[in-house]
Amino acid sequence: MLKKTILLLGVFSLGVALSGFAGQKYSHQEYFEHYEGTKTCLQCHEDEAKSFFHSQHYQWKAAAPNVVDSHGKELGKINMVNDFCTNPVPNWIEKTLNDKGKVLELGCSKCHAGRGMLPSSEMSQQQLENIDCLICHAHGYRRDLYKNEAGEFEWKPILWKNPEGMDSVAKRITKPTKVMCLRCHAGSGGGPNFKRGDIEYYLSEADYDFDIHMDVDGNDMNCIDCHAGADHKIPGPGADIAGNEMPEKRVLCDNEECHGNAPHEQALLNTHARRVFCTACHIPEFAKEDATNMKRDWSAGHYSEAKGKYTYTGTFEKNVTPAYHWWNGKDVNMQVAGEAVKTDAEGRIMVAVPVGSRQDPESRIFAFKKYEAVMPVLKDKRWILPIQTGDFYKTGDMDASVREATEEFYGIKDAQFDWMPTIHYMGLFHEVTPAYSALRCLDCHGPDTRLDWKALGYDKDPLGAILMAASH
Repeated sequence: MLKKTILLLGVFSLGVALSGFAGQKYSHQEYFEHYEGTKTCLQCHEDEAKSFFHSQHYQWKAAAPNVVDSHGKELGKINMVNDFCTNPVPNWIEKTLNDKGKVLELGCSKCHAGRGMLPSSEMSQQQLENIDCLICHAHGYRRDLYKNEAGEFEWKPILWKNPEGMDSVAKRITKPTKVMCLRCHAGSGGGPNFKRGDIEYYLSEADYDFDIHMDVDGNDMNCIDCHAGADHKIPGPGADIAGNEMPEKRVLCDNEECHGNAPHEQALLNTHARRVFCTACHIPEFAKEDATNMKRDWSAGHYSEAKGKYTYTGTFEKNVTPAYHWWNGKDVNMQVAGEAVKTDAEGRIMVAVPVGSRQDPESRIFAFKKYEAVMPVLKDKRWILPIQTGDFYKTGDMDASVREATEEFYGIKDAQFDWMPTIHYMGLFHEVTPAYSALRCLDCHGPDTRLDWKALGYDKDPLGAILMAASH
């Protein structure tokens, strides 16, 4: 299964890449003779490049109207600290090898739609030529890190020394497919399905039971079918994505263009859906193919013989039952870098916690992946700190890795820090199952309920109370 998935994701040998597409016609086959990097695309698509330069996919930040106390800041992974790979700035581009020559880290830019430069707030020709159009638009495109003439790493196509092969790949231009999106979004957090839990490589070949929307023999939907935007802006951030470049366009199952607000034949279920979001019933479990990271303790590093590197202490699980939380579908408490940590009632840093309650008529119960970690915090200012992960994987020296990253990100030398637990909720919206696999009444309202009714604001199961009152 894994080999099949990798092939579908475009990991082809040169022979497959060239022979598999022989004789086919592609949209850009006659538009240029030789691909010479992004400047070839700019000859016709400079306006598109400029719009992409301003997008969240390039800048890795955007306006954050739904982050509580964001104070009008543009926020995103580039200027925040998360509890997975922490922050891209000190981890941007590198090729960290262990003593046996095994690659331990390539840097966060591996999943940036650029060729290796950090995005700048000021647009320039150099920044436009840094955009890697092919990573989102060329079928079968692959790239790797190579050193340029200045001895610096940059991302280049693996066929950069093979002009004929490169020209073939560069002309296979399409709108982004799910395979292209999954290149980055399924591998975030350091490995297959490590981070999201519900965005797996297997979605590229999903069957009906795995995901009714992306089922290759059925709806065969692509990511952009739901997340279609304009000018390279994408709608539909989840509960832990700070930037929202299209807040006016919400991606919801019950939008009129999708299922509407009365999708069931039974009126009772439609009434229920006013307080329970669709995915709470239709995603009974996630991480169905690849295990997902549920806990990550950066303070408890150890050497892994199997991986050939030092690593965090982590917990991975498959077929995970979601956590359930009220959410108004918009607002979220997130930890902003450079501000004193905000904690929940249990003393955990709120990296991402949805805003909502039973008392709020706009809130509904959503399904989430509930992720916990342990992160470094600056002793005096109580700021959450990044980690130079590549150095840690190689040396195991966590103190040096935190101090190096803190100096690069915050400009603080010789940082003194301690450790704190974090809490991080990620909304589940993929791996939607058919109606016959959705939850039944007793899954929540039976003796083996999956819901924590008290945490949701109830003294006990409300249906149980209604039935007991009716019986008397």
